[in-house]
This record gives sequence, C-alpha cells and structure tokens, in this order.
Amino acid sequence: MYYSTVYVGMDTHKETFSLCCYTNEKEEAEYPQKVDGHYSKVLNYIEAMRFHYGDDALFICGYEAGCLGFSLYRQLTEHNVKCVILAPTTMLQQRGKKRVKTDKRDAALIARCLAHHDYSPVHIPTEEDEQTKEYLRMRDDHKLALKKVKQQILAFCLKHNYRFDGTNNHWTQAHINVVRQIK
Repeated sequence: MYYSTVYVGMDTHKETFSLCCYTNEKEEAEYPQKVDGHYSKVLNYIEAMRFHYGDDALFICGYEAGCLGFSLYRQLTEHNVKCVILAPTTMLQQRGKKRVKTDKRDAALIARCLAHHDYSPVHIPTEEDEQTKEYLRMRDDHKLALKKVKQQILAFCLKHNYRFDGTNNHWTQAHINVVRQIK
C-alpha cells in the first residue's frame, strides 16, 4: 500500500523540463525545479523527492502533448514510472484572473490537473502505429515535393516557349521523352 500519491507536473521543452510535485493532502505545488530535457533527470528528481514523500509513495508524472511526442512517455514507463500525456485543450484552466504564463506555473497546473483528474489523456499508439504514421507522412511529403518540381518544369517550359504537341497529357512517357530532349 502506498503512503501517498504524488503527482509530478512536467512542463516540457526541447532543452529543459520544469518539474513540481503536488499532493491532494497539501493541495499545493511543491519543490519546483528546472532540469535538462532528458528523462534521466526526471528519474533523478523522483528519487530526490522520495526523501520528502517516503519510499512507498507512488509517483505519477504527466506532461502536455507537444513537441516530445511519445518519447518521454515511453522512456519513463520503461523505468516503471507511471506517466500520462494530457490533451492541452481538455485541461482545466484558471478562470478570471489573467496571469503571466511561466514554465513553473504550467508545471503546477499540469500537476493539479493530474491530481484532480481535470483532463483527458492522449491515446498512446503502439510503436508500429507510430512507424506507419511516420512512413505515411514521409510519403506525402515526397509526393508534394514531386508535384512542386513538376510544376516548376512545366512553368520553365512555358516561359521558354517549349510546347508539347502530343495527344497525351503531361507526364506520360511521350511527354517525359520530349522534356528530356530540351537543352
């Protein structure tokens, strides 16, 4: 049985993570710290927090979906740390006062949302699903690049009065042969 559950809010960026702890017992963010943007620094932070919360505390980490994708989630779960990715649009926002947005406050908001369950978690795809998605994105990028190059070639031909008098459409084998003969 765990003595308590500690929610670790992480405001993540490419180079740094802002971390803080939140418990339902105290209802406030504690021990804010900015660390280098590497999962091992999060593990070190959690180990340091065991001094304050006890060895039997359960730590649940969370961060907003963003630039890191699922890499931090996978790294932490590989080290038996429970982690959640929060959908930013579903997080409970503070109403009324306009506040200056800082990494420390964002980490505290994430931790509070974790503790109060005021968020929707992001679906975590399998690694195979992610690889398929990356392949399809790369394929679409290459198709767009090819389309752009073809448009540039046709514009060049039109600008220099190279005409294609074939009965077929552009980019047939006959059209490609005519384009290849242009000097």
